[in-house]
Amino acid sequence: MADPLTPKPADAGVTGELRHDTAVGSTPLTSWSTTAGRSAAHAAVQVSRRIGAHGALAATLAIGVVVVFLLAFLASRVYDAVTERDGVAGLDVPVLHAAIGMRSPVSDGIAAAVAIGFGPVGMPILALVAILLLALRRRSWTPVILIAAAGLGSLAMTIAGKDIIGRHRPLHIDAIPPFETSPSFPSGHTLNATVIAGVVAYLLVLRRRTAAGRTVTVAAAVVIALVVGLTRILLGAHWFTDVLAGWLLGLAWLGIVITAHRLYLTARQRGAPA
Repeated sequence: MADPLTPKPADAGVTGELRHDTAVGSTPLTSWSTTAGRSAAHAAVQVSRRIGAHGALAATLAIGVVVVFLLAFLASRVYDAVTERDGVAGLDVPVLHAAIGMRSPVSDGIAAAVAIGFGPVGMPILALVAILLLALRRRSWTPVILIAAAGLGSLAMTIAGKDIIGRHRPLHIDAIPPFETSPSFPSGHTLNATVIAGVVAYLLVLRRRTAAGRTVTVAAAVVIALVVGLTRILLGAHWFTDVLAGWLLGLAWLGIVITAHRLYLTARQRGAPA
């Protein structure tokens, strides 16, 4: 019996996605160097042959959502622990005071614009534009699934974290209006920007043929995540630890989404139906 992880010979019917999206530069995404990775790839191939590669991708992402809720719960427990011991949470007040000292009409205006552009209204619009452009250009449902799943997962983490912790935001006297009333931990703006910018950058990197192009794309996503997070502190909308949690949870969920896509590509390359 043929090994399901042995690639089938390439043929003329291979989709554009499999021709272009299976490597970052010279590094193949469908090669798994660890035992855990090979086991996951083997399972993905078997499941894909029963329900199709897109079905297996959706199932993997659904499992990832469960992991997301666990991550949000663990983050809340870690937050409780460091708060009780004056760990990283001890930086919250000094960082907020430093941010207040850096305020100016220009920086405040930029921070407010960033909050609108990457907020509950602006971020869905940006995600939808990215979905439409990437899906139409590539003639594939994969960008739709990945970006939508990334956004829904980050939203789930934000809601779970806020409900579990219920942390108060900085006082209004230290914040710039309009004031937000939802719980503070984690920073939803930061988490969502990290995930959406990250997954869009990942999809773009797959089609960048030069190291410089890939570097610029990744750097742009990093800058977006950093700017969104830091401006939340500048506005007094969040504590430092809220933003830190947004970055860390966002990176964790982004890693899950990218791994799910790699498993999907592996299954397709091994001959599983779409």
